[in-house]
Amino acid sequence: MGRKWNNIKEKKASKDANTSRIYAKFGREIYVAAKQGEPDPESNQSLKVVLERAKTYSVPKNIIDRAIEKAKGGSDENYDELRYEGFGPNGSMIIVDTLTNNVNRTVAEVRSAFNKNNGNMGVSGAVSYMFDATAVIGLEAKSADDVLELLMEADLDVRDVIEEDESVIVYAEPDQFHAVQEAFKNVGITEFSVAELTMLAQNDVELTEESQSQFEKLIDALEDLEDVQQVYHNVDLQ
Repeated sequence: MGRKWNNIKEKKASKDANTSRIYAKFGREIYVAAKQGEPDPESNQSLKVVLERAKTYSVPKNIIDRAIEKAKGGSDENYDELRYEGFGPNGSMIIVDTLTNNVNRTVAEVRSAFNKNNGNMGVSGAVSYMFDATAVIGLEAKSADDVLELLMEADLDVRDVIEEDESVIVYAEPDQFHAVQEAFKNVGITEFSVAELTMLAQNDVELTEESQSQFEKLIDALEDLEDVQQVYHNVDLQ
């Protein structure tokens, strides 16, 4: 699964150039999670997941606190969680997750981004069947064998454990996200290089240099949209 990790690294590597955009998206996601349940991560698992992810992106505490306080204050601002699916150059597959308070605006902007960048939107389910929801957790550890042994002692049977760039990456079922982290925290490991609930393609595709350039413009256009929270794809970025 090494190439899967490459795509996640690529997303995280772009953070430094887009911190304000990243923080704004997390602020919205934290607000929605806090409003849908208790504004306490210990009793609100969805909020806990978002905060764990935010930690790996170094989202400032004031942004997190402001979003939670907004939810506590009873704001009447509501968002719909919507997923769009489509195709990029050479049949590449893309999933776009959004949080929006204006569905008509969002669908128009997402469709426009596809159309202007050599892509096209598909119907619901057009590509998602080729992706698996996955928990991905990365940490510094001696070896994948050590991590696998630790997880086995915690009675956790995960999908895969690999070594990649001086990190160990764990791929697990989405409902194992907290359990895997707790297993590490119980032995004193509290810092993670990645903590994501993501959609991983079952098969990656490679594009020509020209097609990849077009594809990256499409992904950038989608990620630049205010209502877009996450973009997943099946391209092996070189």
